[in-house]
Amino acid sequence: MDIDHIQSILSEFNLTFEMKDQLTITVDASVIEQVASKLKSDLQMDCLLDLCGVDYLHYGISEWVTNDATEVGYSRAQAQDQSEASTWQGPRFMVVIHLLSYEHKYRLRLKVALGDDLMMPTLTSLWASANWYEREAYDLFGIVFDRHPDLRRILTDYGFQGYPFRKDFPLVGTKEIRYDAQAGKCIYEPVSIENRIGVPKVIRNDHRYINEEDDAR
Repeated sequence: MDIDHIQSILSEFNLTFEMKDQLTITVDASVIEQVASKLKSDLQMDCLLDLCGVDYLHYGISEWVTNDATEVGYSRAQAQDQSEASTWQGPRFMVVIHLLSYEHKYRLRLKVALGDDLMMPTLTSLWASANWYEREAYDLFGIVFDRHPDLRRILTDYGFQGYPFRKDFPLVGTKEIRYDAQAGKCIYEPVSIENRIGVPKVIRNDHRYINEEDDAR
């Protein structure tokens, strides 16, 4: 499918087009419904393959320092605060959607920029497959899909507090649940698990750890 043809069909919208592994279109949440409808009707994008949330809070910051990990433990396991500034310049939260056209044998990606309210219209009226994907994004990121027919948590418990896929959510969570025999019900308490730092016993000097510049010498 010709990219210029896609751009001409969507010319009425203020969109950003980028070609990497596949065409990626960045669109504002306020017009995603109209853009998605155009893609389905005019370009036969009949299949929504995937929809997920993305948190760019620590974008460009490495969480895995392993070269000197033997004595101090892996950096990610320590759940250290990220003090460095992120290199990301866009909105913190986005929704990423992958579409497929059976007719044209073509795939494209939509990136939906969310505002502070973390809200966008549901796409379930266009693609039924969006239903559970949107519930998952709501459960894990707190993204709200306006007019969704049944927007409830899908993976965590109904009494779960917070959104576990956000980059600032504690690795061990904030609450733990246990069954109280005397009360005859499950109760929530502050989490008692301590962060356990994973310290490797041996770092082998094999091809995975050989610096290419050192090897060239």
